[in-house]
Amino acid sequence: QVQLVESGGGLVQAGGSLRLACAASGRTFSDSAMGWFRQAPGKEREFVAVTSWSGGGTRYANSVKGRFTISRDNAKNTVFLQMNNLKPEDTAVYYCSADRWGRVVSGTANYWGQGTQVTVSS
Repeated sequence: QVQLVESGGGLVQAGGSLRLACAASGRTFSDSAMGWFRQAPGKEREFVAVTSWSGGGTRYANSVKGRFTISRDNAKNTVFLQMNNLKPEDTAVYYCSADRWGRVVSGTANYWGQGTQVTVSS
């Protein structure tokens, strides 16, 4: 059974940092893109960041560019999201996903985690 399990969410003050992790099990994703989405209350799920299978290619939403960094460790089948200078508008449930690049970016990936809550207080 394939599983993606996120961790690292929590409550942080504005300007603070969090590091999310998404560990995959059940199959290797070393040949797949992996990414992060988020969904705030009352809003649609939105793309945050994606990394290619090698980690050499990345893309970010404009709203997080310069503040968030996506990385991966294929040996551990894990993708990370380092979030710095957090803002209240970053408050959301963060989900990781894995599949081909196009599917991850478009939000149609076949594999998703259950999400982890990030709350940024002002």
